[in-house]
Amino acid sequence: MTRNVHCVLLKREAPGLDRPPYPGELGQRIFNEVSREAWAAWVRHQTMLINEYRLTPVDPKARKFLEEEMGKYFFGSGSEKPKEFQAPGA
Repeated sequence: MTRNVHCVLLKREAPGLDRPPYPGELGQRIFNEVSREAWAAWVRHQTMLINEYRLTPVDPKARKFLEEEMGKYFFGSGSEKPKEFQAPGA
């Protein structure tokens, strides 16, 4: 059975995640307030950040940066794309 949430990013009811996608309070908040669709959008954005900034996800500094960006993406002012970023095909 699908669990619905009022998604903070989409501003509407949508299917929620099956389990917290990240440990701790942030993961629980995302589980409670973020839809599957919004989470998929974050994963795409996170992949772009990793590629553009050439981050290594196992590096503690990179993980901290991505966690901060995740919080901003869902619950803050938003996570910005790097100034130099150009979408493929642009």
